[in-house]
Amino acid sequence: MTLHLAWPRRLALVAFMVVAIVLMGLLGAPAPAHAAPGLCVGPVCGDGFTRGATYPWQLRMRVQDQRGHRERLVVDCRDGSISPLLGPVERGYAAAVGRRACRQAPLNPEATPSAPPLS
Repeated sequence: MTLHLAWPRRLALVAFMVVAIVLMGLLGAPAPAHAAPGLCVGPVCGDGFTRGATYPWQLRMRVQDQRGHRERLVVDCRDGSISPLLGPVERGYAAAVGRRACRQAPLNPEATPSAPPLS
């Protein structure tokens, strides 16, 4: 007798779970945290780029990935290395952001190619 009463409860529980999953799909689950605006390479974005007066070849920056991990890094623009070597943000993408920032903000302004004059 108790065996027959358990099936309607299980069926109701399964139906409730199916309806809940469908509603979450239709209404949308919470969106993952997006990376900060700025210079992005893959899932990692950098912003807050500054150069030091003491070591002008170093570029300081803040990086953030799409999971919400954040940290501050220092990039040596001479060889593209980053410091610290370990941290929550994936180092391959963080190094790529740093190298790209170093290319876009050269150390001396004369190094940037200028457009030829119009004649």
